[in-house]
Amino acid sequence: MSKVTSQKTLAIIPARYASSRFPGKPLVKIAGKSMIQHVWERAMQTQAVDEVLVATDDQRILNAVEKFGGKAVLTSTEHKTGTDRIVEALSGHSCDWVLNIQGDEPLVLPSDLERLIRKAQHTEGTKAATLIFKITDEAKLHDPNVVKVTLNQSSQALYFSRSMIPFPRAPQTSNFSIWHHLGVYLFKRDFLMQFHQWPQSPLEQTEQLEQLRILENGETLLCVEAENDGVGVDVPQDVEYAEMMLKRQNI
Repeated sequence: MSKVTSQKTLAIIPARYASSRFPGKPLVKIAGKSMIQHVWERAMQTQAVDEVLVATDDQRILNAVEKFGGKAVLTSTEHKTGTDRIVEALSGHSCDWVLNIQGDEPLVLPSDLERLIRKAQHTEGTKAATLIFKITDEAKLHDPNVVKVTLNQSSQALYFSRSMIPFPRAPQTSNFSIWHHLGVYLFKRDFLMQFHQWPQSPLEQTEQLEQLRILENGETLLCVEAENDGVGVDVPQDVEYAEMMLKRQNI
């Protein structure tokens, strides 16, 4: 029997109602279900996940989650990040690992979540891990909303940026990949609490990327290649595309 099978993984989905670009988006209907329900169902289908919890700042979201049979906890409206919301939601819940799945990622594959958890638990010394996907779309290379990451030979993150990294000075002769960071995180619980206590770091503030705080404090972040690219729903126009992709996945 694997030594990691006794480790408990709690998946927490942070879901904020007030979005400047798309207010109330966790409750928007996509193919007949709310977006938050799609994310919850995919987390529930992940065998390595023991419990799924939605952490929200709004009673309407909490009511919707409980109506479809999920568990939710009401958190402060003052949180600046999803990590802050997750840490509050953790109170009273025991676990070894915490899986952070964004509430606006209805297309995340259970198999990718499974791969992330298993890889992290079987890689010695791992305190945190995340999903990545190889970029093949030229437009995404130059899109600052598509966060890029570059890796060392142990598949640990060297740096995250909104700019293209590495910069291909001679692309016709270089053997390189540019990776999209998908924003799904797995933390050891104790490390998550430690990370949360650190002050914001200079690079984090510059790029507005919270995960850079981990690297700036000398810790590592394991990167695991996903089978499916992330499709976040950021604005109302994204809903139609998400519905089309859901039909293709047929999960």
